[in-house]
Amino acid sequence: MTGLTHFDGKGDAHMVDVSDKAVTSRIAVAAGYVKMAAQTFDIVSEGRAKKGDVLSVARLAGIMGAKKTPELIPLCHPLPITKVAVELTLDPDLPGVRIEATVKTTGQTGVEMEALTGVSTAALTVYDMVKAVDKAMEIGGIRVILKDGGKSGRFEAR
Repeated sequence: MTGLTHFDGKGDAHMVDVSDKAVTSRIAVAAGYVKMAAQTFDIVSEGRAKKGDVLSVARLAGIMGAKKTPELIPLCHPLPITKVAVELTLDPDLPGVRIEATVKTTGQTGVEMEALTGVSTAALTVYDMVKAVDKAMEIGGIRVILKDGGKSGRFEAR
C-alpha cells in the first residue's frame, strides 16, 4: 500500500512513527458551509434561535472539536496546538453559514485533521441549534484549503 502512511507492509492500520521528523511550525486552514432555508438564515442572522447565539456556540464547539481530534480520529497524534481560530460568516447568497478553521502547532506532524474537525464540529453545532426549524440543512464543502510546514511543504487549494 505505497503512499498510504497509515498502513504497514501487511496492510494493517497503524499510527505513523513521527519521532524522526523535524519539529517545525505548521498551519492548516479548512473550510466548509451549512446551507439552510432562507427562513432559517433569517433566524440565525437575527439571533432568534431558541437555543441561543448560534454562531458563538458553534465557534466554541469548533475550537473544542479541533482540540479533541486525537480522541475522535483513531490514528491522529495528540499535538501541542498553539492556536485554534474558527470563523463563521453569514452568507445570504448560500443562504447559510460559511466556516473556516485555522489551527497552528510547532511539532512533528501537521494539523490538517484538527482544522477539518474544527469545521465539522462547528457545522454540526449550527445544524443542532436550528434543526427544530430546518431538518433539510446541508453540510458540505469541507476541505483543507491551506497547509504549510513540514517535509511536504505548502499546499493551497485552488
